[in-house]
Amino acid sequence: MREHRTQPRVLISGGGIAGPALAWWLTRSGADVTIVEKAPGPRPGGHAVDIRGAARGVAERMGLMPAIVDSRVDERGIALVDARGRRMAAMPAGLFGGEGIVAEIEIARGDLSRILLDATATTTAYRFGDRVTGLRPDGDGVDVTFASGGTERFDIVVGADGVHSGVRALAFGPEASYVRPLGGYGAYFTVPDPGDLANWFLMFNAPGGRVAGVRPERGGTAKASLSFRTSQRHGRLDRAAQQRLLAERFAGVGWRVPSFLAAMPGAGDFYFDSIDQVRVERWARGRVVLLGDAGYCGSPLAGLGTSLSLVGAYVLAGELAEATSPEAAFAAYQATMAAYVADGTRLPPGGMAGFAPGSRLAIRLRAASMNSMGRWPMKQLLARQFGKAEAIDLKPYPALVP
Repeated sequence: MREHRTQPRVLISGGGIAGPALAWWLTRSGADVTIVEKAPGPRPGGHAVDIRGAARGVAERMGLMPAIVDSRVDERGIALVDARGRRMAAMPAGLFGGEGIVAEIEIARGDLSRILLDATATTTAYRFGDRVTGLRPDGDGVDVTFASGGTERFDIVVGADGVHSGVRALAFGPEASYVRPLGGYGAYFTVPDPGDLANWFLMFNAPGGRVAGVRPERGGTAKASLSFRTSQRHGRLDRAAQQRLLAERFAGVGWRVPSFLAAMPGAGDFYFDSIDQVRVERWARGRVVLLGDAGYCGSPLAGLGTSLSLVGAYVLAGELAEATSPEAAFAAYQATMAAYVADGTRLPPGGMAGFAPGSRLAIRLRAASMNSMGRWPMKQLLARQFGKAEAIDLKPYPALVP
């Protein structure tokens, strides 16, 4: 930011992936960066995320690809199975050049977050166990109030705090104005490695819009997932109520589901949430700007959340480093990212109904559709769909070179 002759102070809310990635780039251009994260410490585990398309280029520019490759999950593809575990359809990871449903580079979210934390630990101030509770912006900066008490002033505040962003709520308005429910809920948690996955992600559809899955991890564990379609909104539930809801929804479902439900109460990383999209027309208001899921999220169904976060962090940092003012940088950030975000947040055909079919016939049709993905003309159509991860040119930002 050329208007600042001293180090600009930047506060980032959110210590997952988007926030630390942005911090890495901002500190390269001389910014003084603080990250506030409401969790008491770095969050381990988490579901597998992929590094694909332009995001791989960003990771390479950061010099982090060797660490990512060392920590990646060996996942050979995704297969739909029936109640007896027999394969109904399969898509190998390499079918679309490593850019299909399962990407060539899959890594646990917690492992990627750890890599980014390690890369920024000496250049960024981290405040775990705290959160932003108030924002008072003016023309030159933002006075920020924290839950731990006290107020500090920053030149810029970045909301990189996810779908349920607290910064967005404070600066832009209520969540209902920006979060679009897609008609479902999902949970994932760690279970013991069943030993027979052969490095494949297995998924089972049950009538009634219910989906169960298990995918390999590193270190003798696997990640189970349970998702279901519903038009009902359940609001804020505590962990016990979330698990009761899942047990009720999946009662009587076969395959491996009973073992998942039995392991669920003891899982230390149990996560449950609605399946939503986030759409914000303008990602900046004054000196407050949104990054990643807080500003644009296609939901897990779209599958490009990590790519959008990494690419968005690079572009936002580059524009901030080179623009004459934060406001000009925010406008350039949005203009550069707009088409990429529009493609990356678009749902696949069928949306939630395609992911979680309601009837046995629809389940069979889903398997038939997957089996056709490797053949013309479906292969050509899907190649364009999966190619959206590449649909942005990463321009160089000389100001990011220290």
